[in-house]
Amino acid sequence: MSDKYELARLLAEIAQLLELGGENIFKIRAYQNAARTIEKFDGNLTDPDAEARLTGLKGIGQALREIIHEYIATGRISYYEELKSSLPPGLFELMALPGLGAKKAWALHAQLGIQSLGELEYACRENRLVTLAGFGSKTQERILQGIEDMKKFRGQFILGDAWPVADLLVEYIKLQPGVERAAIVGSIRRGVEVVSSIEILAACSAPAGLAAGIRGMQGSDHVISDEADKCVIRLVNGLICTIYIVGADEYWPALVYHTGSSGYVAKLADQARRQGLLFSAAGLQTASGEPVAVPDEQGLYSRLQVNYAEPECREDEDKLSPAGSEQAVLMSLSDIRGIFHVHTSYSDGSASLADMAAAARQRGWKYLGIADHSRTAVYARGLSIETVRAQRREIEAWNAKQAGFIILAGIESDILPDGSLDYPDEILAGFDFVVASVHSAFRQSEADMTRRIVKAVQNRYVTMLGHPTGRLLLGRKGYAVNLTEVIQAAAHSGTILEINASPHRLDLDWRWCRLAKEQGVLFAINPDAHAVSEFDYMRYGVAVARKAGLAAGDIINTQPFPAVLPLLQQKRQ
Repeated sequence: MSDKYELARLLAEIAQLLELGGENIFKIRAYQNAARTIEKFDGNLTDPDAEARLTGLKGIGQALREIIHEYIATGRISYYEELKSSLPPGLFELMALPGLGAKKAWALHAQLGIQSLGELEYACRENRLVTLAGFGSKTQERILQGIEDMKKFRGQFILGDAWPVADLLVEYIKLQPGVERAAIVGSIRRGVEVVSSIEILAACSAPAGLAAGIRGMQGSDHVISDEADKCVIRLVNGLICTIYIVGADEYWPALVYHTGSSGYVAKLADQARRQGLLFSAAGLQTASGEPVAVPDEQGLYSRLQVNYAEPECREDEDKLSPAGSEQAVLMSLSDIRGIFHVHTSYSDGSASLADMAAAARQRGWKYLGIADHSRTAVYARGLSIETVRAQRREIEAWNAKQAGFIILAGIESDILPDGSLDYPDEILAGFDFVVASVHSAFRQSEADMTRRIVKAVQNRYVTMLGHPTGRLLLGRKGYAVNLTEVIQAAAHSGTILEINASPHRLDLDWRWCRLAKEQGVLFAINPDAHAVSEFDYMRYGVAVARKAGLAAGDIINTQPFPAVLPLLQQKRQ
């Protein structure tokens, strides 16, 4: 079970280990670049031609070709293991702290003998970093905060890291003898943005054979427990995976039960009791303990006389609704007609405008909204006014030669600290749409940040508010902002709110999306893609929308192009 994202992660870690060991910068960059290249590789490592395609990519030299071959064949990289064992084990963990790179981690080790997070925390609380060259009191405070955050997040994974691995596991399990059905359950099936484990349900007539297959699976690091009805393993990436094993006749009640959440399942159990039934890990039963057969999940809900709920809407706070009562039809990935907020090689994307358009068209979408970074974002090669005009000419030329698909000329414009945008109005007016986003001055007070974003939202040229809270899951909290005021401003001004589908963001959060929907706000699910492969991020944004209870009509990019253009331009009228 080889995964390109895991391979990319290992190569990036090799680069960090080389940096810790004082290797030359060119070798370090070779591994950094290879990690980025493989992460954006438009394919899977299980494809028959994957190795040939990967080793033929630009920047992949002989040493990297050998590493890729070893990983695809064995799921391991011996060079990585050698490097990691040659350095103090805690240094790598130190480097995971925000703002603490290889040089500073090594300085802490060399000057203070620190080689673990615990030792670093103690040193900070003893104020030993205050007088250390290159650190100081503010750096010490930030390190302490980073340690606290890391403690909270340890053992957690973003949905985008866990879901693809779970997909691969399910496909592997389905191939094992005696397995009739298998599906992801638990928090991943509910589309929760941060998860602690993978859970899979398998209907199997030969549990012993399935357990043996799982033990020998590539990517499995350690079998934690192995029982007739449950197998728990730790994967090489640290994820814990639990496989529940049931008989075929127990599958559907078990699918509902193990999907959870625990609070939601408790409500179903209460409803079952009101119907004279029992619902538990043992399945759906009569009061005397006899099994109650159901043909599928919907059948179980029907038997309990409540409306079926999609998996994404089964959190503790979600309520049961009586059977036959009015119920919204949730949007789905197949409803998407086009996408916005896509970056190209004009700024920090890895693919050309034409390549991104061709890939979007291949997926069956009808329009693509390019939104490269604006001129203030110098770190991302933001577009000067001259480059904006050049890109627009390329888009116009491309559209003139194509039929049945259109590229929209947009921009992701930085919201400056005072709430203004970083182009004059006459330039903003030339874009088909404008995504306004905060990319700097994150530490403004809540009052200042709220005023800043509300001012941008009220700008007639701002079509959408990008990643409204600025959070990076497991990496950075959102900035201090009164989201209620921002949502009200969006509702009053007709500004679309982005559901940023990057699995590192998933911003706006589904809980706030529910409030925004109540106020009549429209949404756009945007991949914030910097590579063709990142179009896959749309599945995560759709999960957010479904958790929020959004229908296709709440999302502008479920609309055909003739209906979309007026929505993009409505604030300018």
